[in-house]
Amino acid sequence: MRRGDVFTARFDPRSGAEQKGTRPVVIVSHDGFNESPGWRSVIVVPLSTSLAQTSRGPTAVPIDAGEGGLRKRSVALCHQVTTLSRDKLGRRTGRLTQQGIARIDEGLRAALSIE
Repeated sequence: MRRGDVFTARFDPRSGAEQKGTRPVVIVSHDGFNESPGWRSVIVVPLSTSLAQTSRGPTAVPIDAGEGGLRKRSVALCHQVTTLSRDKLGRRTGRLTQQGIARIDEGLRAALSIE
């Protein structure tokens, strides 16, 4: 598992406006953590196929269909970055391009106010 990989993930149980159900996620945690067998969680950005999410501004990053093995055009919801147990990850569908990872990095900087 590496940063930029796309996996399916189970988000239940969740509450409020958090993303729910099974959906794709992009791994954004550092590969040092991702490759450590003792580290049981990963940091992810959930994806949505609701293109209405793009109106949320720079923290909603469009991803084209086909990238990362995605069947539909999707939106990375960087404002909903979260930590998940590795047990909640399903199958790996692919990997984002370097440009795709860079766009998500920009969305995370906007969401977390990092310059």
